[in-house]
Amino acid sequence: MTQPIPLINVALQNQALRREIDEAISGVVSSGAFILGPEVTQFEEEFKVYTGVPHAIGCASGTDGLLLPLMALGVGPGDEVLCPSFTFYATAGSIARLGARPVFVDSDESYNMCPRDAARKMSPKTKAIIPVHLFGQMADMPAILKLARDASKPGHRVGVIEDACQSMGASLEGRQTGLWGDFTAYSFYPTKNLGAMGDAGMMACLTAEDAEALRMLRVHGSKVRYYHEFIGVNSRLDSIQAAILRVKLRHLRGYEDARARHAEHYTKLFSGLEEYVRLPVALPNRRNVWNQYTVRVRDRDALRQYLADQKIGTEIYYPLPMHEQKAFAYAGFRKGDLPVCEALEREVLSLPMFPELEPAQVERVVEAVRGFYRR
Repeated sequence: MTQPIPLINVALQNQALRREIDEAISGVVSSGAFILGPEVTQFEEEFKVYTGVPHAIGCASGTDGLLLPLMALGVGPGDEVLCPSFTFYATAGSIARLGARPVFVDSDESYNMCPRDAARKMSPKTKAIIPVHLFGQMADMPAILKLARDASKPGHRVGVIEDACQSMGASLEGRQTGLWGDFTAYSFYPTKNLGAMGDAGMMACLTAEDAEALRMLRVHGSKVRYYHEFIGVNSRLDSIQAAILRVKLRHLRGYEDARARHAEHYTKLFSGLEEYVRLPVALPNRRNVWNQYTVRVRDRDALRQYLADQKIGTEIYYPLPMHEQKAFAYAGFRKGDLPVCEALEREVLSLPMFPELEPAQVERVVEAVRGFYRR
C-alpha cells in the first residue's frame, strides 16, 4: 500500500524529542512559573545567541510580533504602511487593526517585496515598511532600508519591520534576519522551522529604547505592576512554550541543514521539467532556510489534484493576495493592480518539506509531477 507523503509532519519531530520535551514541561509545572518566568528569559537569551540580535522579547504569536512594533512606531489612523500583497493575512491585518492603510506592493522573482514597486508607492503618509522574508529567503533589505532612510526626516521616522515569521536563521550577506530592520517579528507556530506546541512569537529590535517599549507593550503598557504608562496589550509568551522551544532550538541547525538537502535534491531532480515547473529563485549572497519549497507550475490545480490522488500533500501559499481580499477592499486596490502577485496566485504550489522527509519521498514527489506532465 502506498504510504502518504504529507506536506508537513510535525509529529515525527515531536516524537523524536518526546523525552526532552516531557522533562522540560515537567520542570515548568514543578516551578509554578507559567507566564514570563525564567524559561522565557532563558529562551530570549538563547535566541539572541542563535540569531545575533541585540534584543529579543517573547510574545504570544508572530501576529503580535508585527502588531507591537507598529504600536511602538506610533502607527495609527491616517498613516500608510507598505507591505507585500503576496503574504499571510497577519502582515496586513496588523496594520489595519491600528486604523492605518496597508499599501500593497507587488512581488519580485523571489516571491518577496519588489523594491522598485515599493519606491513608487512611498508617500508623505508612509510610516513604516514591512518586508516579508517569504518561504525562508530574505527580501532585498539594502534597497528597502534605503527607501526608509531617504523618507525619514526630523519628526518623521519611517520604520522597517522585518516579517521573519517564516525565516528565522535566514541571512543576507552573512547577516541574519533581525539585524536589518528596526524591528523583526518571528513566529513559532507549530509548522514553522522552530515550532512550539501552540502559538508563540518573538520580537527583535536594535535599540534598548525600542526593547523597553516592546516589553511594556506586551504587558498592557506597564513597567511596574498595576501602573500603566500607555495603552498596551496582553501578549505574553508562556513558560511551557518557551521550555519546548528551548529544547527544539538546540536541534534547529540540524533541521535547517536537512531542509537545505531536500531543497537541493528537489532542484536536481526537476532538471528537464523547465517547460512546466519554475523552481524557487535562489538569489545571491543569501542563506535560505526553506520553510517551504514553492514552485510555479502549469495547470496548477489539476496537478494538485493529481498529486492528492497519489497521496502526496501540497498547499497553495497563497490562493488570494491581500489586495484582492474583501477585508482590505477599503485600501483601494483592484484586481490587475499587482500583476506578479496575480500570476503567483494562479501558479504557486508548495511541495512536501520537513526535516525528516526521506530522499525516496522527494524522488516520489518529483516522479509524480513528471508523470502528470507526461500524460
